[in-house]
Amino acid sequence: MKPSGNTILITGGGSGIGQALAQRLHDAGNTVIVAGRRQNALDETIAGRANMHALVLDIESPEGIADFTERLLGAYPSVNVLINNAGIMRFEDLAQTHDLTDAEATITTNLLGPIRLINSLTDHLVKQSDAVVINVTSGLAFVPLTTTPTYNATKAAIHSYTITLREVLKGKVEIIELAPPAVQTGLTHGQETRPGYQPLTDFTDEVMALLTQQPTPPEILVERVRFLRFAEANGQFDETLTKLNAFAAQARNG
Repeated sequence: MKPSGNTILITGGGSGIGQALAQRLHDAGNTVIVAGRRQNALDETIAGRANMHALVLDIESPEGIADFTERLLGAYPSVNVLINNAGIMRFEDLAQTHDLTDAEATITTNLLGPIRLINSLTDHLVKQSDAVVINVTSGLAFVPLTTTPTYNATKAAIHSYTITLREVLKGKVEIIELAPPAVQTGLTHGQETRPGYQPLTDFTDEVMALLTQQPTPPEILVERVRFLRFAEANGQFDETLTKLNAFAAQARNG
């Protein structure tokens, strides 16, 4: 990925990792379009920054994505980078029969949303110079948190989907996976200040350093997520699963 001169679309750009990356990528010399459900949050992200724009996107709706794509390409036909960052994380209890509303919403937002958006932009991106798709997954794609089973599953699925995209679009579109660790954002209640989670600024600094490497790594892995990414390969999966879930429980209840 070239470090500047891109026109970048980033979903979930109104808060958290999406907002932080959007602002840093803009400040690095890129035109950035942030997309999300809430116009006021998007406006806060772009405030005071020239060449930064906002478009409302209903990531849950196929019709909404089709309408968004038409508006996006009509206004910003030079888009050459797509960052699929929008996502939700819901706690579930698999120990008993329960309502699946949260699970279904998670699949729609975290899995179907990126698949639909990538599909809607593929014909455009393959015609662009220096085209890139970055899919944001999670360390939990590799070692699951037992309280967020559907979230883990969607991120594992996007990891696999990203590998396939990389092979199919080789030589046409650069495909990158960004797998965050636990970061201090508003993804879940109280997470912004949760002890033991990586501060957002530190995470963003590491990501930007990796993204500007030439060539850019196909997987953007900050130091804190590597123990999850390579747990199975290193023969430490069971141990890591136990430690991860004990840490998460203590962090939420401490």
